[in-house]
Amino acid sequence: MMTDLFAQINTRIRFNEVDSMGIVWHGSYIKYFEDAREEFGRKFELGYLKIFSEGFYAPLVNIDFSFKSPLKYGDIARIEIKYNDNEAAKIEFSYKIYNSETDILIATGASTQVFLDKDFKLMLYPPDFFIQWKNKYLNESK
Repeated sequence: MMTDLFAQINTRIRFNEVDSMGIVWHGSYIKYFEDAREEFGRKFELGYLKIFSEGFYAPLVNIDFSFKSPLKYGDIARIEIKYNDNEAAKIEFSYKIYNSETDILIATGASTQVFLDKDFKLMLYPPDFFIQWKNKYLNESK
């Protein structure tokens, strides 16, 4: 059975991320998911610069959230990201955000990125470098 490719990052909620009530503004969750994707990229050698150096872009085409409980100014959030393997030419992640001090689930979410070549044409098949990446990391995690 394959072990999930998983990363996490902690962040303290800053004043510029909250609304007038001191609660995290909904738009800040996109940033937290981005922070998690960057941490995943560092941990598993799949960062945006790596993708670009291979001759591709990987824009977000879908992102969704489900809010469960509020975060407030000064809280520490733990953002967890999991890679969801598939056969298509896309990268799918799922997310969970917790209040790291109480372990309360704050939000869940998912994102999808597709591959575009340097001419911004949609890739219908996974690029070779991505297949090699999957072979390396998915096989290592078994």
